[in-house]
Formats: sequence, structure tokens, C-alpha cells
Amino acid sequence: MAIHVKRGDVVQIIAGDGKGATGRVLHVYPSKGQVIVQGQNIAKKHVRPSQRNPQGGRISVEKPIDISNVLPVNPKTDKGTRVRYMTGADGSKKRVATDGADIGTIRRAK
Repeated sequence: MAIHVKRGDVVQIIAGDGKGATGRVLHVYPSKGQVIVQGQNIAKKHVRPSQRNPQGGRISVEKPIDISNVLPVNPKTDKGTRVRYMTGADGSKKRVATDGADIGTIRRAK
């Protein structure tokens, strides 16, 4: 599956419990086709007492979301948008929203 988001992107969730919510991508797992979005898909994890967490107890953890359920946010409209790739005359590759807004550079020209 094509990876249309990268770490640091602001994305909108288009399916599941968090539908309509937005957040920043913290991690991308291309081999699994999943992303972790900040503040979304939160689950409780039970942890034993340790030096890092001396009390133990329950902590909140962000769980992965399938990459097909997120869309990058268009900076012009602040809504999720599909992505196209354009190559410039100088050889740089850019991600572009369907209305033409620049989302980010993938590869810079040499």
C-alpha cells in the first residue's frame, strides 16, 4: 500500500471511533500499514511497578490506526484530502492536495 502520510503530518481520521478527529502523526509503520496519531485511539495499559513507574497501575497509550483510515489535512481548507505526487522541473518530488495545495516535499532536487 502506498504511504501517503509521514511523521509530523497533521491528519484527519475518516473511519472508526475517532472519525472526524485530527491529530499529528507520531509514528509510521510502513510494513504493517499503520500509523499512530497523537491523542487518538487511546487504550488503557496495565503496568507493573518499575523504576520508571514506581506506583504501577493503568496508563493511557495511543494504539495504531490503519493507514487507509487517515487523510493528510489540506492547509488551505483544514480538511482531509487525497494526495497526488508531482515532480518539478528541477527533479524535486512534492505531495500535492487534489486542489493543488502543496502538502510537503518528499525528495529535494540534487
